[in-house]
Amino acid sequence: MIQVQKAGLLTTIQDGGRRGYQKYGASPGGAADTFAYRLANIAVGNEAGAAVLEMTLQGDEFLFEEPAVISIAGADMKPEINGKRVPMWRPVYIDKGEILNFSNASRGIRTYVAIAGGFVGEHFLGSFSTYLSMNAGGYKGRKLGRGDVLSVKNPNNLNEEVKTSLSRSSKEKGFTYPPWRVPGPGHFRGGSPGELRAFPGRHYELFDSGSKEAFETEKYKAGSKSDRMGVRLDGVALTLRESQDILSEPVTYGTVQVPSNGEPIILLADRQTTGGYPKIAQIISVDCAKAAQLRPGEAIGFRMVTHPEAEQLLLTVEDRLARCEQSVKRKIMEG
Repeated sequence: MIQVQKAGLLTTIQDGGRRGYQKYGASPGGAADTFAYRLANIAVGNEAGAAVLEMTLQGDEFLFEEPAVISIAGADMKPEINGKRVPMWRPVYIDKGEILNFSNASRGIRTYVAIAGGFVGEHFLGSFSTYLSMNAGGYKGRKLGRGDVLSVKNPNNLNEEVKTSLSRSSKEKGFTYPPWRVPGPGHFRGGSPGELRAFPGRHYELFDSGSKEAFETEKYKAGSKSDRMGVRLDGVALTLRESQDILSEPVTYGTVQVPSNGEPIILLADRQTTGGYPKIAQIISVDCAKAAQLRPGEAIGFRMVTHPEAEQLLLTVEDRLARCEQSVKRKIMEG
């Protein structure tokens, strides 16, 4: 078990999200940065969909009441044990009684901690993900607080292999880790820094020419009121050619809506299930995780691609992730 000795700003249990319940008005939820989430689980040999911790902007302090193997991915929160940095993007064996500290996030806002076996959470609508607005799932339906105790599911055979291998290695003040690591998300998705790729949304042609040009050429900044529901962007206001009555219809991760003030919103994991605002664009699947890591005030631009290009990028990324997972399995079995 793991005890929270000092709580971060917003730390919740998340997994791959709930599926099949949007028709009932339930948000899919799940990890906001799906790349970091998946890579953290891959690094410790977890099954796909295992529950992790998602920390936002400021991390926690954890006491390990028993030995464990973890991995850390996403934003760098400068993890330390006994004053020594704990490396990210790889499995790390931690001794019983050690305290893992996290600080403030840099280069992103969300950090993920996977543990061999996966964290135990309340099951709600087919998922362990915390549904904050419903006070359900995760750890009692809320963010973690001081004194909370986290349980871990039974490890699988691959988890046991990595734990046994690392526990035999020489310790470095309470923890140890292998020389290899998984690549960061940039290796898989490509793209340019400060840019999100998108294709035209359902209502793209309803916007006037100046708005379409601004969306594709101007820089926007992530607003301070962004959250797990969406990234609110500050910048050039976008307007329709003429007033339109738009019926509410389904939205998804990465949908770019434009409310009446003209400032776009990129929908994220805890988005609503339907929306009546015009949709100017859809962020491609492989760049949605990048949107989830935007810091308040960070500038971002958009580059339009075709739907076939977006599909090919997704297929390429999934192939690279599958190869990465197989490579990690070989590394673990080789010891």
